[in-house]
Amino acid sequence: MENISILLVDDEQGLCDMLTTVLKKEGFRHIRSVGTGQEAVRILTEFNPDVIILDVMLPDEDGFEVCRKIRKMTETPILFLTARDADLDKLMGFGIGGDDYITKPFNPLEVVARTKARLKYKTQREQEAQQPRLTQWDFGYFRVDLTAGELIVNGNHVECPAREWELLVFLCRNPNRIFSTRQLYELVWNESYLGDEKTVVIHIFRLRKRMEPDPGNPRFIVNVRGLGYKMLAPRKGKE
Repeated sequence: MENISILLVDDEQGLCDMLTTVLKKEGFRHIRSVGTGQEAVRILTEFNPDVIILDVMLPDEDGFEVCRKIRKMTETPILFLTARDADLDKLMGFGIGGDDYITKPFNPLEVVARTKARLKYKTQREQEAQQPRLTQWDFGYFRVDLTAGELIVNGNHVECPAREWELLVFLCRNPNRIFSTRQLYELVWNESYLGDEKTVVIHIFRLRKRMEPDPGNPRFIVNVRGLGYKMLAPRKGKE
């Protein structure tokens, strides 16, 4: 954590001081805070934070507008802090490039936990980008050819809608790793999880119907009770 830098954007100095204290206790050392959107945009020309914690209600401009400006400069994860908890506000925040949404009042340890989660996710994505990418997976009963965009089940070509295809490819790329419904939603849908696990469960169900010999007793995409789902490793892969 010592090399991680964080930018706090909030005009409540007491809140910034409190978060700075808690974050430092958790091992974060490089923390800077500003009180306006204009200062936040300006400081990014000289400071490259790993996470930005951004208040929505700023004295000079709306935090959502600040987020739009920041997104033109960096893809650094942005966590919104706000007293506005309406679903429409949350959807707007995610839609313009926010990565998480924390409503006031909050437990500062929740901010720490969500900050760590965003950093872990960012690290995973960077590591995945550096790894050689397989383009074909052979599971015996079914095969996936990423380059051709083909799912071949028991020798037959099977149509696979875009989101199910993305989910299938993600699981193929990460065999034997368990992912919770929240992780799958955030990593495949590339959106912050809003608590509705049915979206992931339904897509898993539909995908199993396409590529499992017995969808009711899955052989490949298995459920690990209380933890999530994993794809059992393929027989072979080709680069």
